[in-house]
Order: sequence, then structure tokens, then C-alpha cells
Amino acid sequence: MKHFKDLGVNDVFIKALNELSIKHPTEIQEQVIPRLLNTESDLIGQAQTGTGKTAAFGLPILQNTDVKLKEIQTLVLCPTRELGQQIAKQFFKFTKYSDRIFTEAVYGGEKIDRQINALKRTTHIVVATPGRLIDLLQRKALSLSHVNTIVLDEADEMLSMGFKKELNSILNHIPSSSKKWLFSATMPVSIREIINHHMSKEAYKVQINAKNIVNENIEHQYFVCDEKQKFNILNEFLKSKNKQRGIVFCRTKKSAKDLAEQLITKKYATDAIHGDLQQKERDKVMRAFKNKHLQFLVATDIAARGIDVASLSYILHYELPESVEYYTHRSGRTARAGRRGLSLALIREYERKKIASYEKFLEIKFKRIKY
Repeated sequence: MKHFKDLGVNDVFIKALNELSIKHPTEIQEQVIPRLLNTESDLIGQAQTGTGKTAAFGLPILQNTDVKLKEIQTLVLCPTRELGQQIAKQFFKFTKYSDRIFTEAVYGGEKIDRQINALKRTTHIVVATPGRLIDLLQRKALSLSHVNTIVLDEADEMLSMGFKKELNSILNHIPSSSKKWLFSATMPVSIREIINHHMSKEAYKVQINAKNIVNENIEHQYFVCDEKQKFNILNEFLKSKNKQRGIVFCRTKKSAKDLAEQLITKKYATDAIHGDLQQKERDKVMRAFKNKHLQFLVATDIAARGIDVASLSYILHYELPESVEYYTHRSGRTARAGRRGLSLALIREYERKKIASYEKFLEIKFKRIKY
């Protein structure tokens, strides 16, 4: 088993990683970190949430930052405010023992004047959502002329959220000599267009299979029931969990809203997080959840990206996700930091084929249960 020292990571960052209980690199970190530390090549990484991407691109960025240059040297683009905050927070933790490296996260839903003032201070790295970055560029609130590295994190999500025009505009704003690192769970045509237009034909390619990233501490279960039975089964499940905390996933915004309303009438301490919420409302829900005022969340897949809450005991799939990648993302919210967790799916009879496909593709086993 390799160590971060073997990959070329400096001792000041390794000391911080050890304090975070990050002892050994993941597969993508092993493949990516030495290359990004030592070469000027572009990189295309196909990897799902939970593979350790933030450290894979973050450690080389931090190690190669010139702290004497008081300019923005790296730009990280991501789809949501929550993910942007999470990335910036991780960068801060990684630099606990290094020279001062300043990261600023900018995103919609926050007063832009406050972010403009923050950017007037020394900033080496900007983590941004595409729409807000365009707003800041139009106001000439920052310069990208010294950017030597741009990261597109969860690129497929940015495109699915309608940011193609913004991404092209931003990529045209940065110096042509900048290294471009793109990470995406899937590679649809729209991603390939970005790659073909903006990235080197010699870009290094890494693909991490989903089967390699499922946490072994998660127990996977399913329960077969009719649609009419689902709510009662969910109710019984939640009662059995007492004060344990988790997330209940739905596939659509309407389903999440309707289910949360039903559960609130049953006196559960819960709320929904979905794409129709204003940013202030999302922040309020997340604060309540992190402060343990809510026992569990009802969430959609897109809205839940970037949620990183410790000590979640379970994930319940009230509706199965659209793709196996989303199943991996959902279930990965539990069993953090060496703990054990449960991922339970409530399914119709015809959906057993989907469970079988998860087992085959992810190389995991589901246990059928009855309440």
C-alpha cells in the first residue's frame, strides 16, 4: 500500500493529512498526484464522487502555488455552492502546516459586494460556480491573467445545469498556456465538445471504475413493496432508527417536497433540499441539519451534491436514482471516517433487475429484508 510520500507530496501536507486520518492515497490519487506535480499536461479524469478527487487535484495545486506571487494562480470550477464551500474548506485543512495559501470561494446566493471585497485581499486560488464567476468578470472584480491551472470538477453536472456557455466563456478568458484538468463522472457528447475545443490532444486520461469506490463499511439492503406501502414502510424504518440521522433520497423535486410535507405532518424533525429552493432557504435547511435540529433530510440527487455531514447512520432510497453513479454518490454519504452505515432501497418488484445490475456493476451484494 502506497503512502503520500511515495507520490511526491511534501511533509507539511502529509502532516495535515494524517490529522485528517487520511493515511493512504486512493486509486485516483495514486494515478494523478505524481503526474500533476511534475508535468505540464492537461488531464481528463473520469471518476465518481467519493473517489478522493479533491485531494487528487488539490494537493498538486497547493504544492505548486507560488505564495510570493500575490495573484490568482488556480481556478476551480464546480456546479454548486455546497461543493465549492467543501473544496475551499478542504484546501484550508490541507494547508494547516504549510505557508499561507489563500483560497476564496465565490458562488451565487451570496451578496456579490462581499465577495468583491474579499477578492481585494491576496488570493492564490479561486473556487467558483460558473454563473457567479461570469458576474465577477463582467464587473472586473478579478483577473484571470495569471491563472496557470484551471480545474473543471464534476463537469457533467455543470453542463446538465446549463452552464455550457459560461464554461466556454471562462475557458476563453484564461491564458492559453494554462493547464486544464477536467473531472467528470460521465462523458456525454457535451463534455467531449469541451475537451475537443479547449484541451490538448495529448491530455492524460484516467478512468476509475465505480466498482472500486464503494465503501466496504456500507451494508446494502432492499425491500420490495407496492407504491402504496412505501410511506408506511418508511415510517416504520424511521421509528426503528430512533435518534440516528440520515438522508432520504427522491428522484424528483416534487417527490422530495411531497414526501417531506407528509413526514412533517407525522411530527418528524425533517425538511427537504431540492433545486427549487432559493439559496438562503438551502443554507437554512443545511444549517439546521448540521446543527442536529433536523433528524434527517429529504433530498434530490443534484441538491445533495456537496453535502458532507459526519455520523450519518443510513441512506434510504425512497426512489432509485437514474444512474448507478448516483447510487454510489448517495450511499457514500454514510459510513464516513471508518464508521459503518446502511443503504436501504424501497423498490417495486420490477426494479429488482436494477438491483441486480448494481450488484454486477459495483461488485457488491444486496440483502433482501422484510419489516
